[in-house]
Amino acid sequence: MIREINRILYATDLTDNAAYAFEYAAGLAKSLDAEIHVIHVVEALSDDQRVTLTLFIQNEKAREEALRRRVDTATELLHERQDKFWESLDETEQVIRDKVASVRVLEGFPAESILHEAEALDCDMILIGAHAHGFSHTFLGSIAKRVLRRSTIPTFVVPFKDEL
Repeated sequence: MIREINRILYATDLTDNAAYAFEYAAGLAKSLDAEIHVIHVVEALSDDQRVTLTLFIQNEKAREEALRRRVDTATELLHERQDKFWESLDETEQVIRDKVASVRVLEGFPAESILHEAEALDCDMILIGAHAHGFSHTFLGSIAKRVLRRSTIPTFVVPFKDEL
């Protein structure tokens, strides 16, 4: 049986390498006539971070607002990065924009959230970019490694551009 790629989950970390990795997601979507689902995961606060936040922001409403702003800020940055990417394309490449089926910012544990979204959206492939710290250093040692280890679908990690 030949496997088809109809839905690609592109998980972005919003770093400088993200646009480079998205070029691959867009190219694959165009070549395969697949849709792209874009997600960014704002990492959930640890218990220690929550305690610290409670100590410094004792007003509950202000604390909730600070937590909400984390997601709002990431959402704004994601949209800014997307706009910049679309502006960089010439008119003939703009058709790829129609392949983007959804754009979401989630809060949670990145690897688990990526895997959950891939399953929930019935994706056939996951594409993520490596961090600037080095392909095997930080990123592969954490998020990508967990995603690669637990994914049941093909997962592509795009190395940082300077490492090519």
